Amino acid sequence: MTKFATYSVGKETLYGAVTEGGMIALSPVYREWPDLRTVIEAGALYDLAVAAQDKPVTHPNGTFEYQIPIPAPEKIICVGVNFPDRNAEYKDGQDAPPNMSLFIRFARSFTGHENPLIRPPETPQLDYEGEIAVVIGKGGRRISQADAYDHIAAITLCNEGTLRDWVRHAKFNVTQGKNWDHSGAMGPWLVPFTSPAQLDDVRLTTRVNGELRQDDRTSRMLFPIRRQIEYISTFTTLVPGDIIVTGTPTGAGARFDPPRFLRPGDVIEVEAEGIGKLVNTVADE
Repeated sequence: MTKFATYSVGKETLYGAVTEGGMIALSPVYREWPDLRTVIEAGALYDLAVAAQDKPVTHPNGTFEYQIPIPAPEKIICVGVNFPDRNAEYKDGQDAPPNMSLFIRFARSFTGHENPLIRPPETPQLDYEGEIAVVIGKGGRRISQADAYDHIAAITLCNEGTLRDWVRHAKFNVTQGKNWDHSGAMGPWLVPFTSPAQLDDVRLTTRVNGELRQDDRTSRMLFPIRRQIEYISTFTTLVPGDIIVTGTPTGAGARFDPPRFLRPGDVIEVEAEGIGKLVNTVADE
């Protein structure tokens, strides 16, 4: 299946098809669609796949830099505490809640594949959270679970990096710990969504410096992705290019004793079956 990525060459941002040898630039061919968000809005991922057939690589590996796949989504909505063991980590004696926890992230808080997560000088408590993200293709409001998958255009990976002490600065929100510039990552690419099997029971792992830290399956989510789309679209209209980050398994660094936060030079690999591997290092701001 053809994968698509947003990437930059010098000061120019492009999108194209991903191959083993590099990128096939497609944005110069489709100037009516300036980015992958507008491609998705036009329902044109299939057109890109056809256009890429038998085309030569225009930008070999090593000549470009990955960017987040959707450069300017209207909304990035993240689902918190969505695996059974994550719920147990809170040690509050509560069973799974009746409704999901949600928060918003801004696109500026993410960086692309193979770029460093940035640890700010204000705190050393940068943590990792490996997740699968879905990209909305067909907008809608009050979408039923039965129809939810019809509204997904593509899937990708997310390292939902978090500054742990800053999520505890206030009583009711985590926004300020989730939105530091380039504290998380998304990518490397978009995989077109064509089958429920791509999401229903997929293994998701996170490794830090080769050590397996997170390992679970999407079938164990407290709030499956169909339910996420139904619930979120009840209170807000989903539009093409919106991203839902679907939840992380247990095993983040904050849950170790003592905590194991990220340090400059660390390598984090988020991997999911059928999607690929998102790899990032860490650097100080």
